[in-house]
Amino acid sequence: MSELKPIYKDVDSVVIRFAGDSGDGMQLTGTQFSSTSAVLGNDISTFPDYPSEIRAPAGTLAGVSGFQVNFASKHVLTPGDAPQVLVAMNPAALKSALPDLVPGGTIIVNTDSFTKNNLAKAGYDSNPLEDGSLEGYKVHKVPLTTMNREALKDIEDLTSKEKDRSQNFFALGLTFWIYDRRLDTSLKWIEQKFAKKPAVAEANKKALFAGYHFGENTEAFQVRYRIRRAHLEPGTYRRITGNEATALGLVTAAQKMGKPLFYGTYPITPASDILHYLSTYKNFDVRTFQAEDEIAGIGSTIGASFGGALAVTGTSGPGLALKTEAANLALMLELPIVIIDVQRGGPSTGMPTKTEQSDLLQAMYGRNGESPIPVIAAQSSADCFDTAIEACRIAVRAMTPVIMLSDGYLGNGAEPWKIPDADKIPPIEVKHPTEPNGENGKFLPYKRDPETMARPWAIPGTPGLEHRIGGLGKQPETGNVSYDPDDNQQMINERAEKVARLANWLPEQEVFGDETGDLLVVSWGSTFGATRSAVQSARAEGKKVSHVHIRYINPFPRNLGDILNNFKRILVPEMNMGQLVVLLRAKYGTHEFIQQNKVTGRPFTIKEVYEKINSLLAES
Repeated sequence: MSELKPIYKDVDSVVIRFAGDSGDGMQLTGTQFSSTSAVLGNDISTFPDYPSEIRAPAGTLAGVSGFQVNFASKHVLTPGDAPQVLVAMNPAALKSALPDLVPGGTIIVNTDSFTKNNLAKAGYDSNPLEDGSLEGYKVHKVPLTTMNREALKDIEDLTSKEKDRSQNFFALGLTFWIYDRRLDTSLKWIEQKFAKKPAVAEANKKALFAGYHFGENTEAFQVRYRIRRAHLEPGTYRRITGNEATALGLVTAAQKMGKPLFYGTYPITPASDILHYLSTYKNFDVRTFQAEDEIAGIGSTIGASFGGALAVTGTSGPGLALKTEAANLALMLELPIVIIDVQRGGPSTGMPTKTEQSDLLQAMYGRNGESPIPVIAAQSSADCFDTAIEACRIAVRAMTPVIMLSDGYLGNGAEPWKIPDADKIPPIEVKHPTEPNGENGKFLPYKRDPETMARPWAIPGTPGLEHRIGGLGKQPETGNVSYDPDDNQQMINERAEKVARLANWLPEQEVFGDETGDLLVVSWGSTFGATRSAVQSARAEGKKVSHVHIRYINPFPRNLGDILNNFKRILVPEMNMGQLVVLLRAKYGTHEFIQQNKVTGRPFTIKEVYEKINSLLAES
């Protein structure tokens, strides 16, 4: 028998989706694949997609969990419009993901799961592996469960059911072979994760090797694909999710202030991971508090800020609604807190594990009375780090609550993150008064800084700086309770003015492409990747289109209006029904804003934005 000799093909990028039942470990499989790819120097972008139900019925479409990763030798901004490769662990996974697969794509399918019962659960009348319905694809039929059980037959300390839990590592090993991935990163992870469960560790390692060697010894997989290192900016990189980046940004901001970090919150999908990550950083003087509800979470944050800590709370859409009364109290007290909203599909409970960016108007206006709050939005998973620091910096500068917007796509997705030099991150200046600031030794808690309009941040217990705070109407400077109409007007004006003045300090808006033209595409938040990629493709074809991505939403960048004036038409893609357009029309109403809206629970694809750009340019 002649020895199999693989043929290597170099490709720029591959988009692969792992899909299976929610108990099949697809999130873990995708995470391990993307982590290994990041270690090998590829640029990556991931999209975890899992059901909202804690445990949907096994084998049903509702229970399908997927993880898509785009790994490349070039810079990528999205997890890919459509998978080129699908690893399907059961019929429901195949049926759910097949419509997204590119024509002629590759399917690796676990044939052992295609039983009559499982086919019925997935809604199949016949077996797609036998009825010719997959003729347009490259299908690799793998009896994965059977082979995995054979590989683990000598492990006596595990039941058959426990051994079957390792079959995701068999699938991972096979894809590692096909795409020339090393095993060491996952082997090390297995050893650390299951150090106290040696039998489980042995099973997972054996399954990983078995899948890899199956690919090595099977003729069908002798074409291997190499995706070389990406030409990224020199530095040390790690794979990071948006929620991890947010947590690290908050810790960094606290260190740059010389402050303890307090994070008071109530668990809610998809923001809960921020709490989980922060709870591991006690050595950086991080204090985490899991409150009994959303209101208690932000209430504790207000108390921590009053005591002089960097105070943060996190939530998602319905939780932000519950926090609004306390957010307004923080606004009235003029205390610096950061409120992180990792947006999800709504309204109400909505689609907790699906992404959307439809809390923008709630962040802007979801409070009673005249209550302007700065709003800033992250554009990518790694950018959540910088955005979290910036939110803290703004909160302290203006002595105000700040809302940072992320979403499930960013929070759960991952990409390479260049670890910054901590010494090059500017400090966040904090001043706590120690002496009275008024005449005759009086302390005026609402006497404002002439530049920032911020009030002094006096620490309780400082001699001579005793003062009254609360949610009732205030007298300017003294903060005493006042129902005088002029006092109320002045305090409202001053709180609005200090937010507006941030525009003079924040960076100006940048334009990608020409400064003038026929079409400008304006995006915010997680639509950055698809929008920028679409604009890049259009410009590479000589089309006259430019891109503006807005990071600072309240206040808008001071030069944004001048930029908009230089373009005939403005396209605004949003994962909502046009909320940024509402804000843009309110402030810059003379322009033609063209909406492109999507609320399917999935992010925009590059193709969707690209085709919209082309259709608009064809009309002009």
